Amino acid sequence: MAEDFEAAVEDGLRLSKRIYFGKDRAVAPPKPPTAMERAAGNSFLPASPMIYAVIGDPAIVDNPDMPSYQPHVHGRCDPPALIPLQMSGVSLEVDSYLDTAFVTLTGSWRVHCVMGNRCCDCRVAVPMGEQGSLLGVEVEVPRKSYSTQLIAIDNEIGTEKVAKIEDGGFLKDNIFTLKIPQANGGTNLSVKIRWSQKLLYLDGQFTLKIPFSFPEYVTPAGKKISKREKIQLNVNSGSGTEVLCKTTSHPLKERLRQVGKLGFLYDSEVLTWSRSDFVFTYAISSSHTFGGVLLSPPSLHDVDQREMFCCYLYPGVQQNEKVFRRVVVFVVDISGSMKGKLLDDTKNALFAALSKLNPGDLFNVIAFNGEMYLFSSSLESATVGAIENVTQWVNLNFVAGGGTNILLPLNQAIEMLSDCQNSFPVIFLITDGAVEDERHICDALKSKLTNHKNVCPRVSTFGIGDFCNHYFLRMLATIGRGHYDSAIDVDSIEVRMEGLFVRASSISLANISFENVDELDDLEVFPSRIPDLSTKSPLIVSGRYNGTFPEILKVKGVRPDTSNFSLELKTQEAKEIPIDKIVAKQHIELLTAQAWYSESKELEEKIARMSVQNAIFSEYTHMVLLETVEGKTRANSTNSKQVSNKVGHKKAEDPKPQKIIVLNNIGFGFGNIDATKENIPPGSSDTKLPEAAEIFIKATSNCCGRLCGHCCCPCCIQMCSRMNDQCAIVLTQLCGALACLGCYACCEACCGGHD
Repeated sequence: MAEDFEAAVEDGLRLSKRIYFGKDRAVAPPKPPTAMERAAGNSFLPASPMIYAVIGDPAIVDNPDMPSYQPHVHGRCDPPALIPLQMSGVSLEVDSYLDTAFVTLTGSWRVHCVMGNRCCDCRVAVPMGEQGSLLGVEVEVPRKSYSTQLIAIDNEIGTEKVAKIEDGGFLKDNIFTLKIPQANGGTNLSVKIRWSQKLLYLDGQFTLKIPFSFPEYVTPAGKKISKREKIQLNVNSGSGTEVLCKTTSHPLKERLRQVGKLGFLYDSEVLTWSRSDFVFTYAISSSHTFGGVLLSPPSLHDVDQREMFCCYLYPGVQQNEKVFRRVVVFVVDISGSMKGKLLDDTKNALFAALSKLNPGDLFNVIAFNGEMYLFSSSLESATVGAIENVTQWVNLNFVAGGGTNILLPLNQAIEMLSDCQNSFPVIFLITDGAVEDERHICDALKSKLTNHKNVCPRVSTFGIGDFCNHYFLRMLATIGRGHYDSAIDVDSIEVRMEGLFVRASSISLANISFENVDELDDLEVFPSRIPDLSTKSPLIVSGRYNGTFPEILKVKGVRPDTSNFSLELKTQEAKEIPIDKIVAKQHIELLTAQAWYSESKELEEKIARMSVQNAIFSEYTHMVLLETVEGKTRANSTNSKQVSNKVGHKKAEDPKPQKIIVLNNIGFGFGNIDATKENIPPGSSDTKLPEAAEIFIKATSNCCGRLCGHCCCPCCIQMCSRMNDQCAIVLTQLCGALACLGCYACCEACCGGHD
């Protein structure tokens, strides 16, 4: 799908050469990346929020202000081309709290490439940073406005169903696209986009990286056009300690400096838009593990009326910091769907993880499909020779094929780690498939870890693609007090898998628990089993409760030298930190895993209400696009009230002021067992014949179709449907030549020897 998008943008840039800007044009025509630049990693995927004109009829492409003579164009663009619209202003507002940033981007784009008397659809593309979550899109055009909103799946309202994923959904796991219907040529679109994302943490420093790199061809033509770029950043670490600014990608001016807080502003007229992402790095001055607790009452309309708390622990920066001696078992899926690049990338990430083990660490590798394959019958020391041996074994035995059986190798890994003492046992499970006995696997894991004699093994899970059940893997990680990560986009397997290995195996504090919370009523903690503190990431634990929270929260754990650790965390009211927004995504994801495991309809309904309240999509909500006509909103109440009445309460006196379009469900889903059984690789969208081929097969499914079936089998039809234009032309010319030869031979046979 991403490849189709890039091809459509490339076609759009070619079409944009038809646009005439006059002789005194200050900006050069759009220049697509050269072959060398493309080879260096440059692509047509958006590296910043963008809007594209969706062009099906190339004849409508022209300058709406300065029509020019254009040669007639025959045919249509199928699929439609995408012409990037020119941007006339952009503003970025970022509020960073703890490990989460809330981003609001406001911009103005113009449909500069369509005749003034014609119109086209526009496609909004929103790339987001680390673990980004879209919170809303608002678009204003003359006399109309559009906005996204979430509704419960079972909410029955008058809607227009959208069948195509291109109309709204994820292009890649971090790029969301949305189609805005029918904008006239020359129209200005005012767009407001909101999303949240996580900060990266490394060596005691937080890094905020926001996609903000605009290509040259979105710069408007002409020097006299005002181009204003604005960035406003507010940082609240919540720690009560000094925050030190390290690096910044844009020339920010400091506006605020207080204990734990920073404020910056950048506002300037520019010749060209930003060509680099917005990056801001800061450190919290502490050399030891520290943290705090934030308390907040529920809002008036909160689904859960219990009080909220958020406990954060930062590992700090310590010289020669010790971590636990590691005992690691890698459990890797090598079923048939892992063939090709998926398995190669997994092997590369596995080799990188093995290379980071110390000689005193122990390890083993288990490969599985329908069967189980062990590198060694026992744990091996991570010596240079052992690493070389396992590398050869992996290259020889990691051959994709067969089915998927997760329980057998998982039990074997737990059995191997049953006698570990004075060490930190970790199981890494990597899979791309879903299996039928997933709840039984969770039960079995819970039973084995409960009855474990020594230190319980940690179970960290990694899901590849969208066919595996990510909530099953998240539930396994919760039960095993480990970490979970995924690569929905299969191109990110190596980076994300290596990050999980480093984070889950660099533990500086284990067996974390709270001592003095027994007197609280209805206490619910997320995650339910507190993970260990890694040197590579902060730990955020939140929850709900009734009663009076203690002024000092006592935290205890175990250090790498097996000594006991205790820390007293002071509680404070979260007056300026919206902890409900910070923890909402984590709560929804963990509760969804619990709802899947327990099959609780009541919990599903609660998650749907939480999703709507916090504008964070879930498996039990749909995203809708609301179209509001300006005249109708004035005749009734305000726009926000109409949205609430229509979607939430169906106010009787509001006679359909809005057109509501339901988009496709953008959740992960709960796995695809059928695709796993058929060993369909993740990311494969060609699981069935194209529509044209299906129609042809149905049309030829009669007695004549039997004859046609011998020469035009479905495989041949599918192959022809994927053929590019050049091959199709060559094949057509060849068939025409053969037909001419056939006619000549027929004429010679019938009329040979006669005048």
